[in-house]
Amino acid sequence: MSKNNFLRTISDVSKIITPIDSTIRFPEVLNILIDKYDNAIDVFCQLVKDSESSAEVLERIRTTERDADERMALLKMYRRCVSPVLDTETTKKIKKVSTDSLVEAYSDTFKPIDKLKAQFSDLPKEYKYALAALVGEYDTRGQLGYQLTGAFFDWFEDHFADQYTIEGPRGAGRDIELSEIYPDFKGSYPCDFVVRRNSDQQVLAVGFARYDSTRGGAQSDDRTGGNSNKVDKAKAFDQVTPTRLKLIFLSDGPGLMHGDTWEEACMLDGQWDGRVRVVTLKLAEKRITPDWLES
Repeated sequence: MSKNNFLRTISDVSKIITPIDSTIRFPEVLNILIDKYDNAIDVFCQLVKDSESSAEVLERIRTTERDADERMALLKMYRRCVSPVLDTETTKKIKKVSTDSLVEAYSDTFKPIDKLKAQFSDLPKEYKYALAALVGEYDTRGQLGYQLTGAFFDWFEDHFADQYTIEGPRGAGRDIELSEIYPDFKGSYPCDFVVRRNSDQQVLAVGFARYDSTRGGAQSDDRTGGNSNKVDKAKAFDQVTPTRLKLIFLSDGPGLMHGDTWEEACMLDGQWDGRVRVVTLKLAEKRITPDWLES
């Protein structure tokens, strides 16, 4: 075992996990989602009624004249009710992706307009409730990560305000690209936060924060490859342009306990001669220290 690999010494992973619970439970959440999506559901029903084809419904949704929040809600409904293969991340890019190109590529998957008219001409109340629940299923995605990042920022500032600063968005916001810190770095390398020394603004570390309420299978595989790639890119850059850079992977949540995810964290921890550390919020005080940052 490498002397730099701290995680391998932990016998009970559950003791280092930070439980963050901001989820509104059923049935309380249903009333919130109904209030949020009720008007948009009525608009969707009217669009189906007024359109001559399923493609026309999509075209009417993706107009720039429509409010962005309403448009997003309608696109979620279109995916649920008309064409599940159309992901909302693509369809929401109304200036970059044309409706014609979407229709040409995916129209074979569209539910016929006649069937839609029959189903949505007089939508029963219980169907409205079900649709609101389906559309709002992932509305809180990312919120736990924001809370984790905010808690870590609070801890860091409480402990190191006199020595270091930590920069980055606490919630939704633009990541910090490594090329903004090191102009000679080429390519994309988004970071969630940056640690600097107060006295001279020297960058000492960059970090990546993720809260996994659950994780496994392909999701874990994607995360594994992505984190390893971050280390490889930083090492390659450091060979050309020497830095003091450390990498902090703030990884927390019950999903960390999954066998493959935990194994990936252990393999990552201690890499690059100890310049990489994987921590949870509970491990931060022991592992994010001035000695390590300045080494």
